[in-house]
Amino acid sequence: MASSASVRTKRKRALRLVLAGLLCVSPFAGSAPLPTLPADGPVLRIQGSNTVGAKLAPMLIAGLFEAQGLSSVRIAPASKENEQRISATDGTGRTLYALVAAHGTGTGFAGLKDGSADLAAASRPIKNSEHASLSNLGDLRSADAEHVIAIDGLAIIVNPNNPIASLSVQQVASLFAGEIRNWKALGGTDAPVELHARDDQSGTYDTFKELVLGAQGKALATDAARYESNDQLSQIVSSRPGAIGFVGLASVGYSRALAIADGDSQPMLPSTALVATEDYPLSRRLFLYANPMHQSEWIRTFLGFVHSAAGQAIVAKSGYIGQAIDAITLSTEPSMPPSYQDLANQAQRLTVNFRFDEGSARLDNKAQRDVGRLIKYLQQTDKTMNAAVLVGFGDAKGDPARTALLSKLRAMAVRRELARGGILVNEIKGLGDELPVASNKLSGRVKNRRVEVWVY
Repeated sequence: MASSASVRTKRKRALRLVLAGLLCVSPFAGSAPLPTLPADGPVLRIQGSNTVGAKLAPMLIAGLFEAQGLSSVRIAPASKENEQRISATDGTGRTLYALVAAHGTGTGFAGLKDGSADLAAASRPIKNSEHASLSNLGDLRSADAEHVIAIDGLAIIVNPNNPIASLSVQQVASLFAGEIRNWKALGGTDAPVELHARDDQSGTYDTFKELVLGAQGKALATDAARYESNDQLSQIVSSRPGAIGFVGLASVGYSRALAIADGDSQPMLPSTALVATEDYPLSRRLFLYANPMHQSEWIRTFLGFVHSAAGQAIVAKSGYIGQAIDAITLSTEPSMPPSYQDLANQAQRLTVNFRFDEGSARLDNKAQRDVGRLIKYLQQTDKTMNAAVLVGFGDAKGDPARTALLSKLRAMAVRRELARGGILVNEIKGLGDELPVASNKLSGRVKNRRVEVWVY
């Protein structure tokens, strides 16, 4: 077994590589050399999540083609439903293309396993069973393999004429389990509840099952209508008075999203800021997974483009939340600790959070890339010296004193990485289990274990 010092050295080396890639000038300004073209076949094959593949992945590929100076860029349906072909022409008149098949997250990992996919699109993290079955490819949870490309909010949607404005996660679970059959039971109109859900191959359904049904120990009612497509589900819900469903944030359409409360949190709408910080209870990360041991030049170039400012601008344009950092002003609430109220009155919060594993102060793959984004933001806004405040939080599991200490240690871990980039932090705070943004059951604890960033 490797020593702890060796492991720390490897992690530091990986973080330096991430920082170097993020802090350098982006190569996607139209001058990057075109990767080598294959003799035949697609330059990229992406399989998996409908949430990622229906719109976002094709737009990102088209954006890469345009950044490479290709012409006649076109997105068109392929031979099967929920599959698309993105084509372009190079300077010699040769046509090149990429394929995106959006049949559900599970199919992406199956594609990596059998070699039919270069990248697996996922709207949830890789499962332990999938990770084990793909172990011959390397560590699919490593920074080389796992790429967070966007943040999405899982919206609970109803017909726009439904008077219900907000629900708790427990109420949503009871509805979809078939335990509440009439909207009158929740203060709505006397109308039957009609359930609409994604199918079993969907990462959206996996996320809903984990964050809503599973967290409440419930299962989906057998009479729920099932859909392969987010957009189709939303269209049906918007046209039926008693309907309720769940979709990715970009697919709300003409339906209406409800505010959601989890545990002791206040009801939150899936707003841009609350989803960007992952405070919204049903926020989630969208991923691309690559074979860490074998990546073509096209795969590496595409992933670099996705993480660039140009790629993240396309993420925002597609309806999802990009990982660009912005400053927002928050209103104070009586439930906030006095020191936190003072901070909210004097400073602005940045739309980036750092999250950690249980009992850990180690930055995950997204956090490593976010360190680079944050350093660049603070440099560009002239806030490198004594302008940033880091506020750490924990979950309410176990000893409160240990939780308070660990929340501060997490803030210190972020400060240490920022210092390597030349950032001097003004102050760090550890607020323990104060201000939960999610239930302290199961996956909700992950959201509560966080470090917020504020700037004066």
